[in-house]
Amino acid sequence: MDEHIAALLWTIAEEKRSFVSGAMPQRAGKSTVLWAMLDHAPDGTVIHPLNGQIDEIREHALSPDGGYLEVGEISTESPSRYIWGEPVQALFDTLKAGYSLATTMHSTDAVDAFEQICADNDISDAHASMIQYVIHCQRFGEDDENYWRRVDRVYEITGVENGIPIAAELFSWNEDDDSFSALSAPMLLSASSALLAERAKTIRRQVSDSAEGN
Repeated sequence: MDEHIAALLWTIAEEKRSFVSGAMPQRAGKSTVLWAMLDHAPDGTVIHPLNGQIDEIREHALSPDGGYLEVGEISTESPSRYIWGEPVQALFDTLKAGYSLATTMHSTDAVDAFEQICADNDISDAHASMIQYVIHCQRFGEDDENYWRRVDRVYEITGVENGIPIAAELFSWNEDDDSFSALSAPMLLSASSALLAERAKTIRRQVSDSAEGN
């Protein structure tokens, strides 16, 4: 990603917005992006890595602390910490208690992610609308020694109608020249454009210093 996307993702987590980190291929960076973002949650924010059991999900609704519920993946697959069906429904009921959501999904874009959430898991438009950002990653190459990854799209979700997100694409990646384009300014964040620009400068400076060994 470039420094402007990084500044946006930093701010999404700092404001405790709910988000999905999605991609189709494995090892595309979904979890890496998720945890890098959660590093910027406000001091004192509790991160709850859920074990995927429905009873644990429901227990969190009894003692909300305003933290993040972190889900390994919303998926039909069955590894530990992956959820589908009734546990997903319990998750969104628990989010209403005042939590934010951070999860990954195998998805092609924001529309696909919400189709899985709403149509496949029977989540209402109102509940699904709690997710405000979808970050999509892409992986290239098949060789584990030389594959490379990009955050190729970032979406802001202002609502959901009939299971379809009302989505604005904030950033996209240009494959032809390996560059990133800012397409829209975020509308939901409290942070100003000036603050986002300042954070982008900070990130660019840190990357430059690191490359120079400072």
